[in-house]
Parts: sequence; C-alpha cells; structure tokens
Amino acid sequence: MKTHAQAVVIGGGLVGCSILYHLAKLGWTDVVLLERDELTSGSTWHAAANIHGLHDNNNITRIQHYTMNLYKQLEAETGQGCGVFQSGSLYLAQTEDREHQLRLQEAKARFYGLNFHEISREQAMELHPLAQFDDIRCIMFEPDGGNVDPSGVTHAYAAGARAMGASIERFCPVLGTEQQPDGSWIVRTAKGDIHTQWVVNAGGLWGREVAALAGIELPLQPTEHQYFVTEAIDEVAALGRRLPSIADRDGEYYFRQEGNGLLIGAYEKDMQFWAENGTPLDFAHDLFPDDLDRIMENVIRATDRVPVAATAGVKRVINGPMIWSPDSNAIWGPVPELQNYFCCTGIIPGFSQSGGLGLLSAQWMIEGEPQYDMFAWDLARFGDWADKAFTKARVQDVYTHRFAIHFPNEERSAGRPARVRPAYQMQKNMGCVFGLNCGWEHPLWFADQPGVIETAGFTRQNWWEPVGREVQMLRDNVGVIDISNFANYVIKGLGAHDWLDRLVANRVPTEVGRSCLTPLISVRGGVAGDFTITKVADDEYMMIGSGMAERYHQRFFNMVDLPEGTSFEVATNRIAGFNVAGPRSRDLLQRLTNADLSNEGFRFMRSRQIEVAGVQCLAIRVSFTGDLGWELHCAEEDQVRLYTALLDSANDLGGGPVGGRALGSLRIEKGYGSWGREYSQEYWPHEVGLSGLIKLDKDFLNKNAYLAIKDTPPREVLSIFEIDAKIADASGGEPIFTPDGRPVGRVTSGAYGYSVGKSLAIGYVNPDAAQPGDKVEVFILGTPHSATVLAEPPFDPSGLRLRGLHQPAAEPAE
Repeated sequence: MKTHAQAVVIGGGLVGCSILYHLAKLGWTDVVLLERDELTSGSTWHAAANIHGLHDNNNITRIQHYTMNLYKQLEAETGQGCGVFQSGSLYLAQTEDREHQLRLQEAKARFYGLNFHEISREQAMELHPLAQFDDIRCIMFEPDGGNVDPSGVTHAYAAGARAMGASIERFCPVLGTEQQPDGSWIVRTAKGDIHTQWVVNAGGLWGREVAALAGIELPLQPTEHQYFVTEAIDEVAALGRRLPSIADRDGEYYFRQEGNGLLIGAYEKDMQFWAENGTPLDFAHDLFPDDLDRIMENVIRATDRVPVAATAGVKRVINGPMIWSPDSNAIWGPVPELQNYFCCTGIIPGFSQSGGLGLLSAQWMIEGEPQYDMFAWDLARFGDWADKAFTKARVQDVYTHRFAIHFPNEERSAGRPARVRPAYQMQKNMGCVFGLNCGWEHPLWFADQPGVIETAGFTRQNWWEPVGREVQMLRDNVGVIDISNFANYVIKGLGAHDWLDRLVANRVPTEVGRSCLTPLISVRGGVAGDFTITKVADDEYMMIGSGMAERYHQRFFNMVDLPEGTSFEVATNRIAGFNVAGPRSRDLLQRLTNADLSNEGFRFMRSRQIEVAGVQCLAIRVSFTGDLGWELHCAEEDQVRLYTALLDSANDLGGGPVGGRALGSLRIEKGYGSWGREYSQEYWPHEVGLSGLIKLDKDFLNKNAYLAIKDTPPREVLSIFEIDAKIADASGGEPIFTPDGRPVGRVTSGAYGYSVGKSLAIGYVNPDAAQPGDKVEVFILGTPHSATVLAEPPFDPSGLRLRGLHQPAAEPAE
C-alpha cells in the first residue's frame, strides 16, 4: 500500500469513486481510495439509481446534465458497463403549482439546451400505454431520463481511476486522521499509515464517524427508505420495449421498469430514523426488514396510475439506509476550520449528481475553487447551531416532503428556532413572521396580529400587501430594520490595517470614522464577497458582511496570515444591529441622541460612536435601502432597549418596523446586488459593477487572478428589468430570452417595486444580445412575460435621497 499520496479518499461508494476518478482526470494520479469493506457498501449498492437532469437550482441542473452525459463516456473509456437505460422520464402535474414548476423547468431546459419539453396526453399514452393520465394538467418528457446500474457505475469510476494511476485499497478501514503542523495529514489504517496533503471524507453512511476522527461533527442523519420490484408483468413483457419512468411528485411516488416488472418507491409520512447515535461499523451490504405497510398509501396512488401493478406479485423489497443533511443537499467542500480536509457526503440523488460532485470536488482541491457557485451544497451553510435536534427535525421534514414543491421565498418551520436574539419575543408579540438566516430567526415581515402564518406559492402570497405597506412607510417616512443577521468581525492590533488591506481589493480606511465598501476577490478572479469596513478606533476595525456567508468567508480570511499581535474575532453573536432608514430617519435619531447628524456633521460613509437612547452604538451612515439612513450596531444585551426607543420614536413620525422582505424590494428598486444572488465567485467584478472599488496600486488576495480576467470582455452584465407581471413576480432563477426566442440571461433576484409601482428583477444578460431599452421576455411561472432592460435603477437613480439631499414632505401634524 502507498505511504504517500496527494489525496486520500475515504469511502468506496459511488461518490468516493467519482472523486478519485476526477482527481486523476484533472492530473492528480498519486491518489488513494480506502474502503472499509467492498466497493458499493452502504447506500450505493441498493439504490434505485434513477437519473434526471432538471433541478430547481440552475447550477445543480448543469452538473446533473454533466453527470447524465458522463456515464456512456465512462463505458467507452473503461469497457465497464454502467447499465445505462435512458428510455425517458414523464413528469406529471396534478396541480396548478406543479404545472408552474414544470413549465419553469421547461424554460430553463431551453435556456441551457437540455431536452425537456411538454407533450400531450396522447403522446404520453403512446410512450406509456399502461398508465392513465386523466387527472393530469400538464406532462413533461425528458428523453434522457432513466436509470443506471449502481454497481456498474461505481466500478466504472474505479476502473477509470485505476487506469490513470490511482490506487484503491478495499477491506482497509481508517483508524485515524491526524493533522500535521504543515497542514498535511497522516491517515492511519490497519495496513499502515499514509501521509497525504488532502483528506477526502466520502464516507456516506459513515460520514459522521469519519468526520469524528478529525474532531468534526457533521449535521447528518440516516433514515430507512423502501422501494420494491414486482414480479414480471405480461403486459410489460408484451410491449417489447422499455417504458419511460414516471415522476408523479404530487402523488409522492416514483415508478420505473425493472426487467419485465415495475419498481415502485416512495417517501412516506411515517418515516423511520436509523442509527441516530452512530452507524454500526459492521454494517455493509445489509438491509432492514420489510415494512411495506408504511408506504402503502403511496403505493395505492401509484397503482391507480398504472393499474397493472395492482395485481402483480412482489418479487423483491429493498429497505435500506440513506443519510440526509438538514436540507437534503450534499454536505460538501473544505472544512473552513481545518486545512485540506474535504467533505462530500449526505448525497440523496447520487446517481444524478455523482459526476458533477466528483468534477467540482477535484477542481476545488486542485485549482482552488470550483467553476460554479455551489453554495447550495457548501457545508459552510451550516454551523454549530445545526445540532442533532435541529438536524433530526429538518431531516424528518425533508424526507416526508421529498417531492413537495419548494416555493420561492418559502420558509420551513421544522427545527426552529435554533438561534434567537433578545428582541425575538418582542418581535413575535408585534406580529413578526420570521425567516431563518445562518440559524438566526430574523424578521421577514410584520402582520397585523401575532400568530399569522405566511402562505407559500409561485404567485403573490399573503405577505405581498403587508410588505408593500412596510416599503411605502419607509419611503414616505421612516423604517427600522433589524440587521442582526449580518456577519460582524472585529480586527484589532497594530497589524489590523495591514491584514485587511492585504485581504480586500479596496483601500482600507486609515482615518478613524471612515468606512469603505469593498469586494473580496475569489481564486478565479470573481467576487467572493462584499464588505463594509469601518475604522472605529486606533488599530481597530469592524467589518460587516453577509450573515449566511460567515463560515464560507472564513476560508478566504485564513488565506492571509494575521500579523503578530493582531486579533480577528467573529463578533456576530455579541453584536446586534438596526438600520434606521427613510427621509425622516435623521429626525427619528435626532430625538434620541445629542450627536450632530446633519449632512455636514455626519457625512455619507462616515461612522462615529454615539449614544442613542442611552445605548452606546457604532453608527455608520449607510443604508442598503437606497434611502437616507444609518446602521446602528450595539451590544446584544442592549438590543431590546434600543429597539424599543427606535420604534417609539418611529411611531411618532408615521414609521415602524420593517422586515427582510421589504428590504429585498427596496434594494432591488435601487439596483443593489446581494451576496449569494448577484455576487459570487462565478461573476467577475466588471460584470457586476464593482471594478471601480478595486485598487491596483496595492496588493490584495488573488490580485493576479483578477488581473488575468479584468480586461476580458464581460460574458454577462448585471442589469435591472421592468416586467409586465400581474399575479407573480420574479424570484430568482428565471431564464430570459429575446422576443425571437434566443437565450440572453437569467434572473438572480426579483420583487415588486412598491414605491415605483413596477414588477422588477435583477439579473445577468449577454451584452451582445440585449442592451438598455431593449425588450426581453422573463419566464415567470414558466411563461413569457414582456420586460424592458432599464438603463438605470427606477428609484432615485441620482442618489439624492441616499446622500440626504432630498427634501421630505412636511411632517404630519400631531
């Protein structure tokens, strides 16, 4: 066995073998895979192994398409059969919402050049004459859908990796993983130790146990999952061809041909957890006792769809384990708190995603970053707050709602609250409806009374009008927005300025009381983040960024060594904040402080320590609303006191609390981008309008990567659109076409602009295909909606209000 390797992959299932194959394919051939038993042990061998290309997340669609195309290439390359059956998949919509979802996916397929299109009921019956479609509103057909052989695919990856020089050691359990002072690792096994640069945890069902060897706790929980295969059915055999699979997600089952019988699987409501306290180490090619009664309601719906299945005998029942994350997406990427430790586990649709997971994992390790923004999979989206109780509650929710539609802006309640601020109960009593952000409960909008539950759907929901009132209240008078879900960092010491200046692309302030906006450049030259940095005292800075990216950004912070005597603190837990914004925000604050808040005394992008209603605050004159405003940051223990005073004063001025939904509308009216939507490592600074904040007369992280792309013409340009929409607004992900049907771009954020009376969206367009003033079509609800590319934001394009140069109307009489 090797004693040295560039990477050691732990786990010989589907995904581990794919990562090994792609590492070798990208040039790392001195790599080893360790499997405690036989390849495919755990979840791989018993999987139904269905494959499909479309996903609600655009980038996951792209890697699923890559995966589906890879299997036949693997067969040709290795000579190992993958058992690829691509007889197509039928996707059924019983409800209007499901029809909206399928039509949107059809539009995305057309945008990406994928084969997914609507067919008639008659065409569906020709493809699957044993099924009935009388209750179906809409049918989509994916000709490349189907299934593969789990063992065949796994062994094809393994054969391809071996052919390129990679090694595989079976029956070689890992006993320990120990980080060395230089960041490398010693992997200890019964067959000897391996010194490696990278450890890859692809442990699957044992992902938790492998992580524990390195002192990591992953939010994962296994469950049981059942499907069964019928005896041969004469009507199936008589067809002489393979039937397409059926995805009837409203019916909560899946259906495909297996031999001359049928395979039926379900995600039942009466789900069962397994191995809550750890996966047994002696578990391998094992199954659980059959329990078909648990899925019988789903099976009855399936046999109503294909009646010949109702009288067929059961040939084989598979009741095996699957391991889930809290949102059913992969737990993937380098662990930010460790060096060179990569995770790839918790994968559910593995046979649709294995190739993409392997490719992007290899890119991240070898090239420093994947080609796509995959934060939806990044393990950094969870922190310590995603404990066992939260994970179990969320896994139960995602399992039992596996086929439910995940609507735009939808917030699931399972496992919450995980983290709350002192003002939580006060806000709840005020009628606040909360969302989840990096574990924190934060206000989305305020109902007229406590206990209101928001509805979810593709069209405008019960929060649409209340959010509009909040927007108009702030634009006319003043609003108070809780921004405690932002990430806060405090950097202190003689080297604080030097460290920050080497980290970010803009010049860091040298004068106390000044602030700057700055991008953080990614490994490939894109936008890894955007921050507000304020010098609050001699040798002390406060940096504010996206709350959900707090752990993600830690990887970049770790790339720049802290000077001796300099400290870096993630201070989010101890700092709370509010944005007071609107034309009367100065009037509100002036009632509560003796500080000079005039334009001359407190200029835009300046900061000061002030006392507001007796609470010490760091006040920064900036606002994400595009209106006159201040951010106030205080100690968490002072949050309720400050909030109470701000709301009392706001009420006197015709203002009040404003939530995150309204903030989304406000920033879109102004054309402001947001991390994770408009900004990510996938987009270049000159594509998003941030290149003016990059100073080339200084060094900063990944400067050479930026220099390599800065003069390359933009592939796409961040733009704002006015849309002719009446019942639904864009939310993100909708494709954009020219009126003659050419794909031109996609939406990243959307909302109704209440203060300008227009449905709006922000997104990217190809500048060679669409310019300001041009007409385009945005596919909201999967249907074309006429839109115009705007030359400037519809709200205050000159920035007068933001700079306090707009004169508000006279204050109403008491």
